[in-house]
Amino acid sequence: MRALNRSADHGSPTEPRCSIVIRAYNEEKHIGRLLTGILHQTMREVEIILVDSGSTDATPSIASRFPVNVLHIPPAEFTFGRSLNLGCAHARGEIIVIASAHVFPTYPDWLEQLLAPFADRQVAMVYGKQRGNSTTRYSEHQILAKWFPDHAVTRQPHPFCNNANAGLRRSLWQEHPFDESLPALEDVAWATWALAEGYYLSYVPEAEVIHVHNETPAAVYNRYRREAMALKRIRPSEHFHIWDLLRLYPLNALSDFRHALRDRVLGRRLWQILWFRWMQFWGTFRGFALSGPLTSQLKEGFYYPRGLPIGPATPPRSVAPIDYSAAGIELQETP
Repeated sequence: MRALNRSADHGSPTEPRCSIVIRAYNEEKHIGRLLTGILHQTMREVEIILVDSGSTDATPSIASRFPVNVLHIPPAEFTFGRSLNLGCAHARGEIIVIASAHVFPTYPDWLEQLLAPFADRQVAMVYGKQRGNSTTRYSEHQILAKWFPDHAVTRQPHPFCNNANAGLRRSLWQEHPFDESLPALEDVAWATWALAEGYYLSYVPEAEVIHVHNETPAAVYNRYRREAMALKRIRPSEHFHIWDLLRLYPLNALSDFRHALRDRVLGRRLWQILWFRWMQFWGTFRGFALSGPLTSQLKEGFYYPRGLPIGPATPPRSVAPIDYSAAGIELQETP
């Protein structure tokens, strides 16, 4: 692993309460918003590490305006796991927070909420809620709502997680770094190891971020194909057959239609739902071997649609959200 440390370490000589590792490639539209959100946190004793994998835009320049330690990894050597391992190797905090470069925290206590479950020594990883914005495809809003519900899970016994917004213990990462050979889902692979070692995961909905996606059909296909390839590596016995594709595509599309009809946006979102769900499941089908049943709890969490909400809506939090407009950053609202 080769890397150049381009910028000086702006951190305090004392150990920070946490180290934040951010992977980035050509994220000039988003990185400033994330870094601004970090500086607005109630937790101030943090170290920020940006691992840049060959950006050709203004990402490194924007990051240099903030107290960030910028590391570089050659594009030819990039994998998700390798980039994370590089950032974690430079981290000084006992808790390492991992954030995608195109997320930003909703509330100023994001870090406080994300780190709180680590008071339980049996918790190895914590992940928080993700929601979309106005550029997020309608079907992805449904996926995020299913994957990241409004209720907390204190000790989660299965390995579903997402390190676009997560934290883990550095001491456990030192025992077991991320798998650098996986094309995706390095977080799920790490969580699988942690559970096998007797640890747990925690999910905290109050640790909320907005995850900005505006993907083309080809990008959606490639993302789900890559994740299916990784899931097959992690769980070799799992398969996704043609009848899984033919069953789950209409099941999820119809679920989205029901939600869109309730939200009164079906006419505007119909075509988007059809192509997004097709690319999701066609990519999954191509990424898996073409035989066998769909059985596991993990895959059910990935691929089955969510039901319509039952009961009252979640009450708003008493904490005021971060005012990004005060920093000259415009936000797009979730539809």
